[in-house]
Amino acid sequence: MFIGFVEALRRGGIPASLKEHLLLLEALDADVIGADPEQFYYLARATFVHDESQLDRFDRVFAEVFKGLVANGEEVRAEIPEDWLRMVAEAYLTPEQMEAIKSLGSWEEIMQALKDRLAEQKERHQGGNKWIGTGGTSPFGHGGFNPEGVRIGGPGRHGRAIKVWEKREFRDLDGDRELGTRNIKVALRRLRRFAREEAAEELDLDGTIDGTARRGWLDVHMRPERHNAVKLLLFLDIGGSMDGHVKVAEDLFSACRAEFKHLEHFYFHNCIYEGVWKDNRRRHVEKTPTHDIIHKFGRDHKLVIVGDASMSPYEISHPGGSIEHFNEEAGAVWIKRLTDAYPSAAWINPTPDAYWGHSASTAILKRLMDERMYSLTLDGLDEAMRELGRKR
Repeated sequence: MFIGFVEALRRGGIPASLKEHLLLLEALDADVIGADPEQFYYLARATFVHDESQLDRFDRVFAEVFKGLVANGEEVRAEIPEDWLRMVAEAYLTPEQMEAIKSLGSWEEIMQALKDRLAEQKERHQGGNKWIGTGGTSPFGHGGFNPEGVRIGGPGRHGRAIKVWEKREFRDLDGDRELGTRNIKVALRRLRRFAREEAAEELDLDGTIDGTARRGWLDVHMRPERHNAVKLLLFLDIGGSMDGHVKVAEDLFSACRAEFKHLEHFYFHNCIYEGVWKDNRRRHVEKTPTHDIIHKFGRDHKLVIVGDASMSPYEISHPGGSIEHFNEEAGAVWIKRLTDAYPSAAWINPTPDAYWGHSASTAILKRLMDERMYSLTLDGLDEAMRELGRKR
């Protein structure tokens, strides 16, 4: 039983052993879980996955092997044709009509309007221009169009929401992903040339012993401390508009793991605030305070932030601007704290630099980074490595 599953896990890069296979069977025989696919998924994951970097690979294999698995008694519903839903839920607007729709104004005005709608609205709405609902041109809800609004539930369509009230699940980047090209690794190796830091010193034991033996008294010798690798703090934007850059971001993450011995990575969404996380599946319950990172890792670390810098400017400039939670301090405050704590810093942007001028948020973040924003190209990485290698 489940031999095919074990073989699929091995093909997927997870070292599943016979011992783990027998452990899974023993747990099933002991009825430690009920007859539920979700419970079996968590049991199998706890049995075979021993490193968080393997979680994404396990999910892909599990989905492929147990595709179509349905719990007993689950109701099977007929699907409504998508065209019918579109006609009911979404008003089709011409570009001219879209331009004619006016936003509510400033961040404060939009948030106050939403508060008023929540207090007044008593029922579901669709296709309108005022209430929280679906379709239409209201600034609140989803499935319609408004140049500035709050998306509540449902998928994004036009990328214009300044806040999103929806629990979204992101997946971790696979740090062992095979690179499509070795050139990214070659570009990153430039930073390793600067691994030797001449400022710090350590005891030269051999020199001290030799000097003491020759002179007849304790002759202490010191030498520059040798670091065999650069210390790197890597912050990775995940989800939303970064979904289109997953492959190249995974390539970069994989190259960093291969090249840097001392690497610490954290995830964030759009902008860094008071908390970041290690595991995207538990990002709502297991966050690392950004203050703790600044206090734990010294100024000798190099700071690299990877993100497309595409968001509402309010997410950077205003308290409460985050689309997912109420941040007491603006994102700009946290970017400033990080760059003050780590003088060697660079922002790597996967969006082609030809488009940066069309994004207000990109211009703001580039200014906060003292213009140290570089494109995720070979030339851009080379420039970033030169910047990080400068003495400060």
